[in-house]
Amino acid sequence: MTTGPAWQQRADVVVIGTGVGGLAAARAAHRAGRDVVVLSKADARYGATATHYAQGGIAVVLPGNDDSVEAHVADTLAAGGGLCDRDAVTSIVADGYRAVTELVGAGAQFDQSADGSWALTREGGHSRRRIIHSGGDATGAEVQRALDAAAAGLDIRHGQVVLQILRDADAVTGVLVANADGIGVIHAPSVVLATGGLGQLYRATTNPGGATGDGVALALGVGVAVSDLEFIQFHPTMLFAACGDGTGGAHRPLVTEAVRGEGAKLIDSRGASVTEGVHTMGDLAPRDVVAGAIDARLRQTGDSCVYLDARGIDGFEGRFPTVTAACRAAGIDPVSQPIPVVPGAHYSCGGVVTDITGRTELPGLFAAGEVGRTGMHGANRLASNSLLEGLVVGGRAGAAAADHAMSTGRVWAAAPEPVEHVGLDRDTVQHAMSRDASVVRDAAGLRQLIELLSTDGERRGPGRRGAEDASLTMAARVVAGAALARTESRGCHHRADYSGADPDQARSTAVRLLAGAVVVEAPAAVAS
Repeated sequence: MTTGPAWQQRADVVVIGTGVGGLAAARAAHRAGRDVVVLSKADARYGATATHYAQGGIAVVLPGNDDSVEAHVADTLAAGGGLCDRDAVTSIVADGYRAVTELVGAGAQFDQSADGSWALTREGGHSRRRIIHSGGDATGAEVQRALDAAAAGLDIRHGQVVLQILRDADAVTGVLVANADGIGVIHAPSVVLATGGLGQLYRATTNPGGATGDGVALALGVGVAVSDLEFIQFHPTMLFAACGDGTGGAHRPLVTEAVRGEGAKLIDSRGASVTEGVHTMGDLAPRDVVAGAIDARLRQTGDSCVYLDARGIDGFEGRFPTVTAACRAAGIDPVSQPIPVVPGAHYSCGGVVTDITGRTELPGLFAAGEVGRTGMHGANRLASNSLLEGLVVGGRAGAAAADHAMSTGRVWAAAPEPVEHVGLDRDTVQHAMSRDASVVRDAAGLRQLIELLSTDGERRGPGRRGAEDASLTMAARVVAGAALARTESRGCHHRADYSGADPDQARSTAVRLLAGAVVVEAPAAVAS
C-alpha cells in the first residue's frame, strides 16, 4: 500500500545546494520575482560547501591590461585536452567581469595592489596574471561569505535531503525531500541542481564530506545524461601531513596553485625537480600534467610524498595565511621547511549535461557549478575557472529557471513510489575507487572495480547517509564505466595501458541509466 507524503509545499524554483552556483541561481530567480526555496542537506550554514574551501581565486579578464578574452579562452582550450566547447568557453569567459562586478556589488572584497586595483596572480596553465583573490588564499571563503550575506532574505533550509527529482512525461514537477518532519514533496516547475562534486569517491580529497555526487545520481534517475565524468581532477598539491594513513575521506587542505605561481618549486626527497623535462611550463603546467608527474615520481622512488619548496617567497605568511595555518597545524613551518604534498581528488570536470544557461535536456531541470557540464572544462579544468563558471552559469540558470516557472505556471507532482536506496557503504567505495580509478587507471583495475560496484549493495533508509552511499555508488559506476570506455590518456584521465591521446577519441561520451544499467553512449563531436 502506497502512503502519501508527510507534508507538501509549493515553490516556483527549488535550488539544491548553497555554494556559489546555488546561491547565484537562487538570487537570480528571486530577483526575477519567483518564489524560491533553497535546500541544503548540511545541518550547519557555514563551512559545508566546496566554495568555502576554494583557495586560489577567480580567473577573470579585467579591462585595461594586457589580457584578453581570446587569451583566456586559448589557455582554457589548451588545458581542456581537445574536449572543451569553444563557444561555451568564450561565452562564460566574456561574461566573467560582469559577474565578478555583480559579486562585488553584493559585498565581496578582493585583495588590492598599492594603486588600489585588484591584485592579480598567475596559476598553472595561465599565460597571464588574471587571478583575483581575497585574503591572500581565502577567496572561496570570501565568495561564500558575500553570497550568504546577500541571500540572507531567501528561504534557505538546512537538514533537507533530496531523495528524488519528480517528473511527468514531459517535464519536472518537483522534488521529494526527507527532513525532520518526514518525507514530503515540494511541487515546483523548476529545479536547479547545484550539489557540487564527487570527491568523496576517494579516501584522500580536498572536498567536504557532502561531495557525494548527489546531483549526478538525481539527474540519472530522471533520464538525463551526464558526461565527462572520467575526467576527475586531482589537485597536485594536497597537504600530505594532514592525511595520516590516507583513510576516511574527510576534507583535507590543499596548497593553492598560486604558491607555485609566486615561485615555489616542486622537488622530490632528493631535491630534484619533479616537472623538469615533463612540460615546457614546468611547475606551472596544467594540473593533470603536474599530478601525473608527481604520481610517476612517487612510483619511481617509492616515497610517500613530494615537496613544495616555498622558502624563496618573500612575505609567505601574509600572502598565504590559510596555507600557513594548515601547515603549522600539521607541524610544518612553510617559511623554513619544504611542504609535503600529494595529489588529492579535487574537481569533477564533467557532470550533468547542460547548455551555457544551465538547461538540461529535461524541461524544468537546470544545473550549475561543479555538478554541471557546460563544455567549459573539457578533459581538464584550468585553475580558478570553477568559481568563474559557478558565478556566470549559476546566475544564468536561476534566471532561466525563473522564466520557465513563469511560463509553466503551477504544477502538481503525482504521489511518488516509496524511495529505497541501494548502495555500497562509503568506505568500500572509497577504497575501491582509490585503488582502481585514481590518478592512473588501467583496464584490469577498472574491470575489477566495475565487478565490485555491480554487486548488490545494502538497502538503506531515506536518510542522509543512505542517500549519500547510494549516490556515491552510482557515481562510481559512471566514472568506472566511462574510464574503461576511454581507451586513451587525455587531460586528467590517465590510462597506464594507453599512454597517449587518440585523435579518434577527441569527443565527450554521454552516460545514461537505462533499466538500471550504466550505458556509455556513442559520443557526438565537440564544437571546435
